[in-house]
Amino acid sequence: MIPGPPEVLPGRPEAVVDLQTEEGAALVGARWRYADARVEEVDFVALAGPGAADPLAPGDVPNRTYDVVPHAEAADYDDSGWDVLAPGETMNRLANGRVCFNWYRTRVTIPERVGDLDPTGATVVFEVVVDDYAEVWVNGELPLALGLTGGQVAAGFNAPNRVVLTRDARPGETFVIAVFGINGPISASPRNYIWMRSATLDFHRAAAPNGRVERVARGFESAEGPVWTRDGALLFSAPSTNTIYRLQPSPGAVTVFRPKSGYSGVDIGRYPRPGSNGLALSPEGLLTICEHGNRRVVRVNPHGDVSVIADRYGGRRLNSPHDLVYASDGTLYFTDPPLGLPGGAGDPARELPFSGVFAVRGGSIGLVSDRLEAPHGIALSPDERFLYVGDGATIVRVELPGGAVEVLHSGPETVEGIEVDRAGNLYACVPGGVRVLGPRGEPIELIELPEPAQDLAWGEAGDLYVTAGTSIYRVRRTP
Repeated sequence: MIPGPPEVLPGRPEAVVDLQTEEGAALVGARWRYADARVEEVDFVALAGPGAADPLAPGDVPNRTYDVVPHAEAADYDDSGWDVLAPGETMNRLANGRVCFNWYRTRVTIPERVGDLDPTGATVVFEVVVDDYAEVWVNGELPLALGLTGGQVAAGFNAPNRVVLTRDARPGETFVIAVFGINGPISASPRNYIWMRSATLDFHRAAAPNGRVERVARGFESAEGPVWTRDGALLFSAPSTNTIYRLQPSPGAVTVFRPKSGYSGVDIGRYPRPGSNGLALSPEGLLTICEHGNRRVVRVNPHGDVSVIADRYGGRRLNSPHDLVYASDGTLYFTDPPLGLPGGAGDPARELPFSGVFAVRGGSIGLVSDRLEAPHGIALSPDERFLYVGDGATIVRVELPGGAVEVLHSGPETVEGIEVDRAGNLYACVPGGVRVLGPRGEPIELIELPEPAQDLAWGEAGDLYVTAGTSIYRVRRTP
């Protein structure tokens, strides 16, 4: 069954500042400035094309195309000559109509108080709805994350664009906001104009105390493989529904980041878990994906195309890569049980007779260990001398580069994902939650969750994000 739209928590902010009212604008020192934008013909160059070092980049053959001016996204852009709009005038119909564009710019400052709320440490979200589309720049930045919607880039027709300004607000902190408006639909230009339906600052109370468990999203099937991105979001897999989701925490928005994340064959109905599982970022920040159905590990390049990192060992196809971790030198380690195959360990298409732990360095794949029965989660020690691997109900420590295996922990619980903190403590996903162990496997505590924990990743500010059954949980810790 395909789940409906995930329910994201928390929802209601503690305070809202309406930037289209005199009172709200005055509270944060907002002064709206406005300018039309226009389309101009400009010189450019054609696509480099096949045979070039980067065939998707601009080449050197001149052509003519179009640009929209002015470029008013920079934080220090001089808008002093623009029209000044009273807060309510942002609701006026503006620009030239039909196919047209415009800019709204303002500066907001976090006040000492917002009603009864002390905003210190709060998460502050700028939400704007432009009739019809909007792009939002904050302090001159517009992160171009592949698959990102609903934030800085156009969310959709008359849809809210929500941008997190800060997750740790401080009174006196200032943000420059530039909103680029677009009339639409562009494909059938309407006989109307651009106007701002709403513009607010939402204040969400400071994060929960250290150690508190909070559910931040739910409504998934078998959420797995989370990774924290450099633009401040959580990507995670849903292998059963063949999707990678993107969670923008605090206050939260979930979008589909990558559909068909692990397989798209005509026989996909045979696969109980065809999608992606483990996700990781390379040292260069490129998303790397374990694809169950495709039986390979791939890297997503800056243009959105993929490169295959590993799909065979010794000329035989991999089983179904499960989890992965990068070393600081770029070496990629991954586990390869047959769990993603339609028939599991007995699937007739299985080619490798063992479940391996592999390393990829310099484009070559090597075997680290073939001594484990069901390797799942994988993590590196802080000094990168050891791999920790969940193998059934045990956690083993694999010496690098030799591959010697030592059992650190053994118990009645199946171990799924594993993470390590800066002190070398292990965080292992088990049916009861997250079991915390010392570097030598000594028990420390169990962080209890309402659902069996599957995988986990460190977020910003020491948050531990846990994928657990149908939900995503956040645990305040200090990694």
